[in-house]
Amino acid sequence: MGQTFVEKIFSKRAGRAVVPGTILTVKPDYVLTHDNSAAIYKTFTGMGATKVFDKNQPLIVLDHIVPASSEKAAINHKTVREFVADQQLPHFYDGGRGICHQVVVEEGFARPGSLIVGSDSHTTTYGALGAFSTGIGRSEAAGIWALGEIWLKVPESMKIVLNGIPKKHILSKDVLLHIAGKIKADGALYRSIEFSGSYIENLSFEQRLTLTNMAIELGAKNGYIAPDEKVFSYLEERGVARDAYEALYPDSDAEYAEVVEIDVATIEYEVAAPHTVDNVKNASTLKDISVNQVLIGTCTNGRIEDLRQAAEILADKKVAHGTRLLILPASNEVYLQAMDEGLLKIFIKAGALVLNSGCGPCLGAHQGVMAPGEVTVSTANRNFKGRMGCNTADIYLASPYVAAATAVVGRIATPDDLEG
Repeated sequence: MGQTFVEKIFSKRAGRAVVPGTILTVKPDYVLTHDNSAAIYKTFTGMGATKVFDKNQPLIVLDHIVPASSEKAAINHKTVREFVADQQLPHFYDGGRGICHQVVVEEGFARPGSLIVGSDSHTTTYGALGAFSTGIGRSEAAGIWALGEIWLKVPESMKIVLNGIPKKHILSKDVLLHIAGKIKADGALYRSIEFSGSYIENLSFEQRLTLTNMAIELGAKNGYIAPDEKVFSYLEERGVARDAYEALYPDSDAEYAEVVEIDVATIEYEVAAPHTVDNVKNASTLKDISVNQVLIGTCTNGRIEDLRQAAEILADKKVAHGTRLLILPASNEVYLQAMDEGLLKIFIKAGALVLNSGCGPCLGAHQGVMAPGEVTVSTANRNFKGRMGCNTADIYLASPYVAAATAVVGRIATPDDLEG
């Protein structure tokens, strides 16, 4: 019997064939942490550990509260910097480099066949490059720092087959939200999702990252897309040679716990209404919703392609009176490219506020915290109560196209509304 991707990668790591439910100890290639590294350090020393087992394993990116918004945040950053210096850790990226998930991809750490864990649930992002990547707890991260390994249970696999050609302006964000509405937030609970089909094959590398980033929102342990020439070329441009990794693919006769087939040609502009990602509605049914704030960016949709899409809508237009527009590039590299392409000029002339690369408004830490009763349309990945800093505010999730159109209209809108 053939193997799915996750069965194959864990069999390779274990040196024997494994099946779903198998528990085994593995050594991750990398363990990602961010501002929470300060708390992890406290657990690390509390274990009695004094030295990181493998200096090359930790990837540390300060991104969640950058720049520091309080003395507490500043102390946390200081603690992390001192730990990195004391342990002489080579893979440290200070505040301003970007959001951790974008940085890991840009720096070439995420590769086909690699195994990456991280103390952030959206570590699932790297599956777009054919890696197994998943979120873990802080104490687990501390344990890897100390011992270099972690135990994991092999998940069962689920295949989501996406075929067809999407309508104009329909993006992978719409597709993912459509899937969430169809299978619900627990539809892939502790499963390995394999995204496949002609739609995936034709999808850009950047839009693939949106799908795997939000795999966790379907309850998945990880998301996976078979790596192809788009991935190989991207890594080569980053200085990662093709012989530096081994791509792994599911067998044609692999067995899946469930197979879901979707024709993307039927998908419309999708919006996740408060307060869950699977509360999905067609944007056309929400056009009476007035919007106070729009956030375009984050680790979900803050890449250069996303910003180009937003700029396409915002060019020669103004943000509606009474609506605030925040632009959040996923990294300083994206920021610079957007500057070179003139996108930032389009945003600023439209009335937007361009923020430094980081996670602040997405998690409600700073730079865009909402007030009671306010409404935000965001291209981020979560919309539960309090996500953007206020328990009595509403968050709607949408694609860059829908978010940009909404900023212009001042109510939930789509590019079709502007063309009309």
